[in-house]
Amino acid sequence: MSPATAPPAVGARIRQARLARGTSVRALAREVGVSASLISQIETGKSQPSVSTLYAITTALGISLESLFVADETAAVAPVAAVPGTVLQALAAFAADPGRRIGPLVTPGEREVLELDSGVVWERLGHVPGTDVDFLQVTYRPGGASSSSGGLMRHAGTEYGCLTSGELILTLGFDEYTLHPGDAVCFESTTPHRYRNDGDVPAVGVWFVFSDT
Repeated sequence: MSPATAPPAVGARIRQARLARGTSVRALAREVGVSASLISQIETGKSQPSVSTLYAITTALGISLESLFVADETAAVAPVAAVPGTVLQALAAFAADPGRRIGPLVTPGEREVLELDSGVVWERLGHVPGTDVDFLQVTYRPGGASSSSGGLMRHAGTEYGCLTSGELILTLGFDEYTLHPGDAVCFESTTPHRYRNDGDVPAVGVWFVFSDT
């Protein structure tokens, strides 16, 4: 992977999608269930969203997660500085060319990384142009969770995951499951759910999230 020169303007793309929809910051905040100041901080790159907040924002705006990282040659988006140590510059290479294939071989040092709020790290393991699937290695640090508020999230699509190390707790609807290494899960992502790591070592797994088309 060629070295990236600038971080992706994820916050700016959220702002662009919000303005295109004619939605105010306050209206989006109400729809997502967060404060207007948090939306503003995310849009300006001063704060990183949790997994649940990111999904809620894209659902409310009617956009895909992938669209946040895909360059739009027809749109003039002002660059937004990344929070140091959170959105890694490697992801900028992905934003520069939406048709770029990631793979067929991706070594650990070539992964594009996105660090979210509440101790969650996504590493993109590959991408085939024309497909709508997130192929990720997901790490939940000790105490990490997909929702910092403790609420459950729901979003379009179907997800499949397999835990490779550590221990992860999945709340799915009214049920709770403890995942151990080798355990796998699959469910419709519209079912309210939340992941959390109550242990003292990172929980790491491989996840596929297929978006509905």
